[in-house]
Amino acid sequence: MPLMTLAEPLFLVLALGTIVALLVACGLALAGRHRRALRILARLGACAAVYLAVVILVSIVSPRRIYHRGDTQCFDDWCIAVVGSGQDSPRDPYIVTLRLSSRAKRVPMGEKGTVVYLEDGSGRRYDPVSRPDDIPFDILLQPGDSVTTSRAFDAPITARGLGLVYTHEGGFPIWWLIIGEGGWLSKPPIVRLE
Repeated sequence: MPLMTLAEPLFLVLALGTIVALLVACGLALAGRHRRALRILARLGACAAVYLAVVILVSIVSPRRIYHRGDTQCFDDWCIAVVGSGQDSPRDPYIVTLRLSSRAKRVPMGEKGTVVYLEDGSGRRYDPVSRPDDIPFDILLQPGDSVTTSRAFDAPITARGLGLVYTHEGGFPIWWLIIGEGGWLSKPPIVRLE
């Protein structure tokens, strides 16, 4: 997985440009040049509307990202990968083994708001069953460190087309503002288990 896509630096440049435009508009307004400040704000609003329309359009037309066992998904420098899955018997929970890792070079990394769940072929969601020995996703990993954990799911034996979804819930969804990062109308990526 690439460290950065083209859309991420574009977002950063546009965010910086927005801050500069707002500062210039404020300076002009304080200097009494209200018309010019309003023109800058109107152009900024039009550019923001076009950018958000592109973000939403891309989320509509982009297919769902599909990963496979062993593929790593990263958010900043914190990564997660499915390294195993299965069920010992029809009465046992479905177990997914995960590798959490940090590709940071200098600072410890943790990830808050991480959620995983199983999804079957018909879109039904199965949340993990809480177990006392589960390593939490927000564990602080040292640079280059990794740890293996697992999650148990009570998915029925009749469930077909199972996949694991890794996403974030809670907090501000910054990925809603970056072209191609999901959000808005697209489904989160899924790791096919079957």
